Amino acid sequence: MLEKMEGLNTEKLIEEFEEMTKDAERVQRETLKKILEDNASTEYLQNLGLKGRTDPDSFKSCVPLVTHKDLEHYIRRIGDGESTPVLTGRPITTISLSSGTTQGKPKFVPFNDELMETTLQTLHTSFAFRNREYPIIHNGKALQFIYSSKQIKTKGGLFAGTATTNLFRNPKYKDGMKAIQSLSCSPDEVIFGADFHQSLYCHLLCGIIFREEIQFVASTFAHSIVHAFRTFELVWEELLADIRDGVLSSKVTDASIRNVMAKLLKPNPGLADLIRQKCLALTNWYGLVPELFPNVKYIYGIMTGSMEPYLKKLRQYAGVVPLVCADYGSSEGWIGANVNPKLSPEFATYAVLPNIGYFEFIPLRESVKGQDDISESAFLYMEKKPVGLTEVKVGEEYEVVLTNGAGLYRYRLGDVVKVAGFHNSTPELKFVYRRNLVLTINIDKNTENDLQLAVAEAAKILTDQKLEVVDFSSHVDLSTEPGHYVIFWEVNGNASEEVLKQCCNCLDRSFIDAGYVSSRKVNTIGPLELRIVQRGTFQKVLDHFLGLGGAVSQFKTPRCLGPNNNTVLQILLNNVAKSYFSTAFV
Repeated sequence: MLEKMEGLNTEKLIEEFEEMTKDAERVQRETLKKILEDNASTEYLQNLGLKGRTDPDSFKSCVPLVTHKDLEHYIRRIGDGESTPVLTGRPITTISLSSGTTQGKPKFVPFNDELMETTLQTLHTSFAFRNREYPIIHNGKALQFIYSSKQIKTKGGLFAGTATTNLFRNPKYKDGMKAIQSLSCSPDEVIFGADFHQSLYCHLLCGIIFREEIQFVASTFAHSIVHAFRTFELVWEELLADIRDGVLSSKVTDASIRNVMAKLLKPNPGLADLIRQKCLALTNWYGLVPELFPNVKYIYGIMTGSMEPYLKKLRQYAGVVPLVCADYGSSEGWIGANVNPKLSPEFATYAVLPNIGYFEFIPLRESVKGQDDISESAFLYMEKKPVGLTEVKVGEEYEVVLTNGAGLYRYRLGDVVKVAGFHNSTPELKFVYRRNLVLTINIDKNTENDLQLAVAEAAKILTDQKLEVVDFSSHVDLSTEPGHYVIFWEVNGNASEEVLKQCCNCLDRSFIDAGYVSSRKVNTIGPLELRIVQRGTFQKVLDHFLGLGGAVSQFKTPRCLGPNNNTVLQILLNNVAKSYFSTAFV
């Protein structure tokens, strides 16, 4: 077993994690104390009357629960260059932009050295556990589909960019991740290329060149990995022509990328012939990854939540190669590490690191569904008083509340998690869904997870025709009376009219929320509408996101389109090819 990689002592990291999680409550108190002491001089905390107190009870009694909206004006002042301590005692070095795919516009989030340190600790910890199960051979490489977008400067001169961009460009990240990042088969010029399509093409090319050395394949999200190999299906012959001749395709115009790739590309007809034979021998591209990279040990990325719909396609490419789920975090900060890397993504859990922030959890209790006497409030979550990290109960669902050293105090993430168990005394969380992503018209409440389950069930009908759903989204159409759900599908081929009608009916009946079922029966919610969009429509959605300055490694297809997603909605509406309504609901 490989215990040490270029200075990263993985066994020591595991020992430290085990020791820390044995008394998570004490570590939480110490962490909160440090955060409050470091930021006691800030305007935000001073105005709340803490008066130097750092105990949890005083903190909770003085500091309110907040959402991002409550902090926007403070963050704006920081971005505008205000030098006084507004949210943090130490300087905010960068502004991170959330993906913006959830709410239609990115959130501005403060980033500083403290958050950088917790990032490195989380990534190092999970790598230690992962490397124990799937040890990487010294000098092995990784095919990492990671990309950077441009950074802008705020009015006050701070760099602002997507969270992943700020991370990849941070010198401390590069230094702290040398044990892992030195494995990347792609040069920095490819990762930081200005054009995503050119970078992706060269990532694939580098992967083939170093195919024998590739130990794992990774990206931030499962979507990026699936998108990369879908692209490979389209350009593989062009890639092999480059390898055969040792000359990079003219489609890559970025001078810095061309220069660095010229050093890697040498004429290799034998390799081109080998890969061609392997591609032609594959059936529906099943097992593409191990055929391309014979020494690959796993595929790594975030695969839960909105990424779960891509697992079927990812497994098709992976064949027998294990899928390992990456850690649990957000643009606002980190929560937990995957310390059980052999669990399949559907069962992935995240052990909370008790020293990277102070965590609270709002218990969510849902009233019993299926009762005859239904009221609107019967289907809304009833909030209770937040509980501490070690007070959560196995099997219960909670909304995560985060306090960290980057200026977020009792910040509601909007993430709903379920406690799967405990690792020593720290909970292991399973991500369930984003709380504010719901389809609702009156007393119905269907979450992103409910939508994904309905789509997965209906998509089974396509398998007889050897078709699949490439991607999907939804919105509530209130332009007619009664309002109804609209589901957008992109399918990878031409399904028959009869099959698509069956899919539409199945979608409607797969939403089992009692409020939805009862409303459909009495026609206070109209028949569900399935709209089939043209091939390439969701690529247009991605291109729109990239055009706004986003990075593909941070892209998540918006599943429930609200009023802030009008542009994406319009892209989908402009590309509808067919439309179907479900039949009478019984």
